[in-house]
Amino acid sequence: MPAVDLVLASASPARLALLRAAGIEPTVVVSEVDEDAVTAQIGTDEPDVLVAALARAKAEAVAARLDPPVRPTVVLGCDSLFAFQGRTWGKPADAEEAAARIRSMRGEVGVLHTGHHLIDARNARFVHSVAETTVRFGPMSDVEIDAYVATGEPLRVAGSFTLDGRSAPWIDGVEGDHTNVVGLSLPTLRTLLGRMEISVIDLWADP
Repeated sequence: MPAVDLVLASASPARLALLRAAGIEPTVVVSEVDEDAVTAQIGTDEPDVLVAALARAKAEAVAARLDPPVRPTVVLGCDSLFAFQGRTWGKPADAEEAAARIRSMRGEVGVLHTGHHLIDARNARFVHSVAETTVRFGPMSDVEIDAYVATGEPLRVAGSFTLDGRSAPWIDGVEGDHTNVVGLSLPTLRTLLGRMEISVIDLWADP
């Protein structure tokens, strides 16, 4: 049993898989936050501001629904957006939009922004940070793009691509933390936990 329990305020399978691979077995509680409403309230398209606000909204929504914890517990909210040539993208609305995005990105460079908001469920103390990773895309033919979009994978992720899935062969490289592109930055999580005087090993599940 871990010394500190982690509640993940996200339905993302990629984020859950990242944590599990790092030895952490979180409790998943979906926030059900209206992301469009939060974005409209913020009133800016600056990706760092948006992902920070959305991550906070998700973490706070879940923390508010928890019963007072018996054990030390932290709640993690995350949100990712992809910035490309002055535009900020979340998940595409449909296959047509995903294909258009990917066609514009091939051979180009963009930045994946992920907000992280961590709340101590015992005392409501919180820490937060935004991680950024530059992504460089390789060439991709129209036939390859259409085949990739047909899998449905790009419809489920910010920026319409994944680093740990079918689009990985067309990502020529990243500058920064690669786990941030997958869904959450594990080094950023480590840093936030440290600011709460918690070590990553305190979250490890039993082997």
